[in-house]
Amino acid sequence: MLDGRFTTKQKVAKHEFAYSGLVNCGHCGCALVAERKKGKYVYYHCTGNKGKCSEPYTREEVLEECFGDLLKGLVFDDEVMDWVSEALHQSNAVEKRFRDEGIARLQAEHSKIQNRLDKLYEDRLDGFIEPAFFERKAQEWRQAQKRLMDQKNEHQNANDNYVDDGVRLLELARKAYFLFKKQNPSEKRRLLDFVCSNSTWKHGTLTATFRQPFDLLAVTNTAWQNEKAAGATSGDLRPIWL
Repeated sequence: MLDGRFTTKQKVAKHEFAYSGLVNCGHCGCALVAERKKGKYVYYHCTGNKGKCSEPYTREEVLEECFGDLLKGLVFDDEVMDWVSEALHQSNAVEKRFRDEGIARLQAEHSKIQNRLDKLYEDRLDGFIEPAFFERKAQEWRQAQKRLMDQKNEHQNANDNYVDDGVRLLELARKAYFLFKKQNPSEKRRLLDFVCSNSTWKHGTLTATFRQPFDLLAVTNTAWQNEKAAGATSGDLRPIWL
C-alpha cells in the first residue's frame, strides 16, 4: 500500500532530527539544521554557510506545528472520500467498457482483412491475379493488420490499477496529518518528503509546496470547505471534486 511506507515501525537513531536539511532558510537558501541544547530541547538554525544569517533559532515544536497545519489542508471527511472513490470506480467502468468496445471493433476489422487475405490467396492459386499484385496487396493488408494489433494491445495493456492507487493516495492524503502527529522523526521526515517540497523558513513562517497530486487535492479541499461553510451539500461535490 502507498501509505504502508509511513506506518512501518523503525528503530530511531539517537540523534535523528525530523527536519534537519529538509527546510531551507528563506533569507540565504542554506539548510536549517538541528541542535540539541541542554540535552533536551531541539532548536533549528541556518547553517550560515553563506555568511552570518539573521534568522533566529527556532524550536522544533514550532516547526512541527507549522508542518501539521500544512497537512491539515489535506484532511477531508468520509462523505468526500466515499463520493470520490465511487466516482473513480464509475469512471473506470465507463473507460473499461469503451476499451472493450474498441478491442471488439479492432478484432472485427482484423478478421475482415484476414478474410480478404484468404480470398486473395485463393485467387492467386487459381491464377486470377498476378504474383506481383498478390505480393503487393498481401503486404499492404498485413501491415494494416499489424497496426490493428498494436492498437488492440494498447487497449488490453491499459492499467486498471490506477483506481486502487488513486483511492489509496486519497486515504494517505486525508490521514497524513494524523500519521504525522504520532510518527517518529524518521517517519515524519519520509512523509513530509513524499508530500511536500521546497520548504523554506523565514521570519518564523513556513512556506512549502505540495507535490503532485497533493497540491491539487489541497486546493480542491480548500474550495470544498469554503463552499461547505457557505451551505453546500453533498449534491454540490461533483463540480468541485471532478
